[in-house]
Amino acid sequence: MTLDSTLLDEAPKTGSLKKAALSTWGVVFLVISAAAPLSVLAGIGPLAVLIGGVSAPLVYAIAGVVLAIFAIGFLYMAKNLTAMGGFYTYIAVGLGKVVGLAAGFLAWVSYNVLQIGLWGLFGVMAQGMLATVFGIDIQWWVVAVIGAVLVFALAAAGVDVGAKVLGVLLVLETVLLVILAIGILTQRAGELEFGTFAPGNVFTPSMFAILGFGFAAFMGFESTVLYRNETKNPERSIPRATYISVAFLAIFYTGTLWLVIQAFGDAQVQAVIAEDPAAFFFTAMGQYVGDWGVAAMFILIVTSIFAGQLAFHNAINRYSYALSRDRILPGFFGRTNRTGAPWMAGLLQTAVAIVVVIAFGTAGLDPLTQLVILVNSPGVYGIITLQLLASISVLIFILKNRHLPRKPYVLPAAIFSIVAMAALLAVLVITIDYLTAAGSAVNEVILAVVPAVLIGGAVYALHLQRRRPEVFARIGGQEAAEAA
Repeated sequence: MTLDSTLLDEAPKTGSLKKAALSTWGVVFLVISAAAPLSVLAGIGPLAVLIGGVSAPLVYAIAGVVLAIFAIGFLYMAKNLTAMGGFYTYIAVGLGKVVGLAAGFLAWVSYNVLQIGLWGLFGVMAQGMLATVFGIDIQWWVVAVIGAVLVFALAAAGVDVGAKVLGVLLVLETVLLVILAIGILTQRAGELEFGTFAPGNVFTPSMFAILGFGFAAFMGFESTVLYRNETKNPERSIPRATYISVAFLAIFYTGTLWLVIQAFGDAQVQAVIAEDPAAFFFTAMGQYVGDWGVAAMFILIVTSIFAGQLAFHNAINRYSYALSRDRILPGFFGRTNRTGAPWMAGLLQTAVAIVVVIAFGTAGLDPLTQLVILVNSPGVYGIITLQLLASISVLIFILKNRHLPRKPYVLPAAIFSIVAMAALLAVLVITIDYLTAAGSAVNEVILAVVPAVLIGGAVYALHLQRRRPEVFARIGGQEAAEAA
């Protein structure tokens, strides 16, 4: 996953970063690799099937189609703006600085809780890898704490994950899953089932509840616009990279999860997952490929999640630094060390993550069905809310700038995005209990996070407008970019 952020290019860099001339495929590798598709499939995919049923693979196809249409307006707006940024910038331009700062805070909070929740996935996968490959037995939350500390140490030392490393991991993950797919297709030839596509399995409350899983799997695809200054021919490269990334992920997620369901059959798959959600993909790998495939999958999942968490950590810290530098967040978020890394922001983020992980671990809560779902859910709701606000911003931008050239399908795409995102958010709110099974009190807390952050951000923006107008003027970064 990559972070939607503004002014990251002005934040401190880890060492002397070269402005590489990325090709379309270079951007595709960065975006898809950061999404950690293998860990999404093996870690979150089984939960989607367990909750939503055999039609769960379709949520990734649905999300891919909706986000591809959303990208039409989003990329049009990005093309016509000076400031390099994501949701924060575009919402501020379209809906004003008050809503823009509220959106900025929502993005900051959402990405933080998403990263914290993913330590549950890392912990359970690392625990399995250590036991299977090295014969070491250690509790998942202890491994997660060690991982969080290592990520902080590497980030503070100025280490980041490059495109080449992510690209190699992506190729290895893809090859391994292709081998699994071949094994299932050859051994289950003539026994494939298509209950995934049956309307009776698709249109159910539990399927609606996991739509958020589908959209969460693509988080960060919109960050392709942040590479505009580092690509050859960005007018062509960035749109191509965006659509290729969305198409690849949609097909990869949908097809692979459907095939792994076939490894057990439509009738038995949920019972298999219920025994141990984290073991689902590994059971299929062991049965259809062999023990070497299980070991390879464990190693690749753990390295992939760790690389993604390091990249996520670095990006969030630079977001914190940029907001601190602009005097929106407190000054200590902007403290850097000799490597130029915003170590104080990283320390605070790591401390919160460790406290949450230890609390869940010592309470005996499940790292997947409870930590990932309960902590990540506010982040998922937050990102979808940002996509809704961004869609509205795109429409307003189009209506205010009718003189700008555009393709005839841009305006309908913007309108469709608003309707689709609003409907998605409403459905997720209505069906939240199917997702969390946590009771009304917990669900109310989860649902309260997004409006609370938006209201708090808007109130703070109004305070800045009255008391610190020079800070208020910097919100969104567009005026500063135009003046540069």
